[in-house]
Amino acid sequence: MIKSSKPRKQRKFRYNAPMHIRQNFVNAHIAKELISKLGIRRRSIEVRKGDTVKVMAGSRKGASGKVLSVDLGRGTIAVDGIVKKNAKGKELAIPISASSVYITDLDLSDKLRKAKVDAARISK
Repeated sequence: MIKSSKPRKQRKFRYNAPMHIRQNFVNAHIAKELISKLGIRRRSIEVRKGDTVKVMAGSRKGASGKVLSVDLGRGTIAVDGIVKKNAKGKELAIPISASSVYITDLDLSDKLRKAKVDAARISK
């Protein structure tokens, strides 16, 4: 973030932020079981396509599924199985805020993400 605490400057920063910075805005908490299984000390991590999440707030509370897409421009995610029908009957994914979910399983197929998770492990 920027050093200023003025709300106007914070909003301007978030609105004009480039995509590689916006990835940091789409974070979600990690489930306690997953933290203990992986042995990491982080509370949250960036949501990516392929992660499994559970919705914790809103009308779809309790639903879970795989992340189909992450929209960095709007700061939302689309989850498999959480859809609505439009007027023509086509099913559309409902955009969910990343802060309203928690991650129950990570997709570690990306070697850079796996390295990041390994670096966050608690050394014993």
